[in-house]
Amino acid sequence: MSNHQILNPADHGALRVHTEAGAAFGDAVMASLAVPAEFRQLACEYPIVFRFDPESGRFSALALFGFEDGENLFLDGGTWDAAHKPLAMAIGPFLVGRSRDGEGPSQVHIDLDHPRIASGGEGMRLFDDEGRPTPYVEQVADMLATLDESYRTSEAFFAALDRYGLLEPFSMDVTLESGAQHRLVGYHLIDEDKVRALEPGVLAELQTAGHLMPMFMALASLGNLSKLVRRKSRKAHG
Repeated sequence: MSNHQILNPADHGALRVHTEAGAAFGDAVMASLAVPAEFRQLACEYPIVFRFDPESGRFSALALFGFEDGENLFLDGGTWDAAHKPLAMAIGPFLVGRSRDGEGPSQVHIDLDHPRIASGGEGMRLFDDEGRPTPYVEQVADMLATLDESYRTSEAFFAALDRYGLLEPFSMDVTLESGAQHRLVGYHLIDEDKVRALEPGVLAELQTAGHLMPMFMALASLGNLSKLVRRKSRKAHG
């Protein structure tokens, strides 16, 4: 369950938020939503894969953290062992809200039931003594704006990948140094061979639409799959 409210100093002036990493704060997940605007940063750390939702008929992108439900191999106690977090993970407990009719500017909402909501004077302040947003909240608002805008425009990116048949089902057998095996299924990857075979006119169209860079970043990120396997092997060895 969640309890969303528009963030404001009258109701939330004394509220504080935990910003450190930890399973108790919702970080123990194997993947996170990713948007094309952040692929360049995420490609340095995580494999970027794609998932098809049969109900909506649409694709979404994910930054992969592990190979099993609840497994985040970048989480080490209270530390997130990577230079960048996906925006969808970094913004908690905040989210974008809008009026019921969907018109007007977006608003910063806060989920009061989120595990990052602090008590007992711990955590980051949201407003100063004069009721002004703290630099932390201003930073969150910027991240929310980027996430919201890229999520809204990403439909065209996924539609282009689908239109030219660039996404292929993917499965991966993971064998650890101990001999233990895991299988990763249910995802798609951008097919590099199909990208190479695209006609110049199609490449120009994708470039003009701003789709080539996130495509190449997603392809480059696949080198992180082997790094993720090594992380899992190290954790398995304790």
